[in-house]
Amino acid sequence: MTWLALAALAAWAWLVFAHDGFWRSGPELPPGRPGRAVPIDVVVPARNEAETIGEALASLLAQDYSGPMRILMVDDGSTDGTAEIARALGDGRLTVVAGRPTPPGWSGKPWAMAQGVAQAEADFVLLTDADIVHAPGHLSALATKAEEGLDLVSEMVTLRCESFAERALVPAFVYFFQLLFPFAAVNEPERRIAAAAGGSMLVRRAAVERAGGIAAIKDALIDDVALAKAIKSGGRIWLGHTRLAQSRRAYPGFADIWRMIARTAFVQLRHSALLLAGTVLGLGFLFLVPPLAAVLGAATARWAGLAAWALGAVSFVPTLTRFRRKLLWAPALPAIATFYLAATVGSAIDHWRGRGVVWKGRQYRGAHS
Repeated sequence: MTWLALAALAAWAWLVFAHDGFWRSGPELPPGRPGRAVPIDVVVPARNEAETIGEALASLLAQDYSGPMRILMVDDGSTDGTAEIARALGDGRLTVVAGRPTPPGWSGKPWAMAQGVAQAEADFVLLTDADIVHAPGHLSALATKAEEGLDLVSEMVTLRCESFAERALVPAFVYFFQLLFPFAAVNEPERRIAAAAGGSMLVRRAAVERAGGIAAIKDALIDDVALAKAIKSGGRIWLGHTRLAQSRRAYPGFADIWRMIARTAFVQLRHSALLLAGTVLGLGFLFLVPPLAAVLGAATARWAGLAAWALGAVSFVPTLTRFRRKLLWAPALPAIATFYLAATVGSAIDHWRGRGVVWKGRQYRGAHS
């Protein structure tokens, strides 16, 4: 166990000190006023979002933005009155687009996005989800950032963290996303790594067209990362955090968060048993070896395990601070990681049992990342 504990300590030292500062929980989109308020079309794909669509659209209509702005809400076959709620807002800047049936080979959300982008006329398009509520200055801040010559400006919006399950697990979702896609590396033009957060993506329409349009990611379930990769191959992207937009999506119980993880976890691993095995071994090595060595090891193994466990806990602190969570959650990172690992294995089992991915009443058996 001694050598395992020392190796885990070395791995955590590398992650903390050499992995692009993934744990810093930054950068953050600052407020701003663009020098030139360019026209922006906002595309909101929506499928059965009656609980959140009214507040989300109202926040967009209330934007303190000096340039022309219109909203295209694409109703993706909703059966809960989503479209009726949108139409009831009665604002001429809002158009409800009746979505057409999803063609073979397309995932639902990219198809809805494609229909909205097809009707967009502005140079910039904001792709945002139907559960996102925007502060009045959000659009201005995005446009200001885009003036730096960026083709994609995306942010990790503030996620809901109210139920016990959310308080226990949601901050780690952001932490693990940063671990996979260090924002500093994503934002370096010369690095190949690319990612975006689908709740808020301001894109230059010409860059989307250059990348092959939304059709280039037509079968992607992890559409935000796929779009970022397509755009960065010939353009510049930026990914950060924001407090100017908040998700109203609720995950009241542990089972809800399990389903959220399992929906795309095995997709992210490209349905590969080999990658799954590597993930299980890698996460087990990083998150389980340190506490096991600290509790069961002797002498060197114990101290190496404690040091590795402490490094992981300290790296979790900035994310907990962002979510205003108590720092006592930091040492629980190994237990939290075990939940995410179990959900990932569950995602693979669902795939092998032929259940595929189910989201918003649709099943995707051959979905890609």
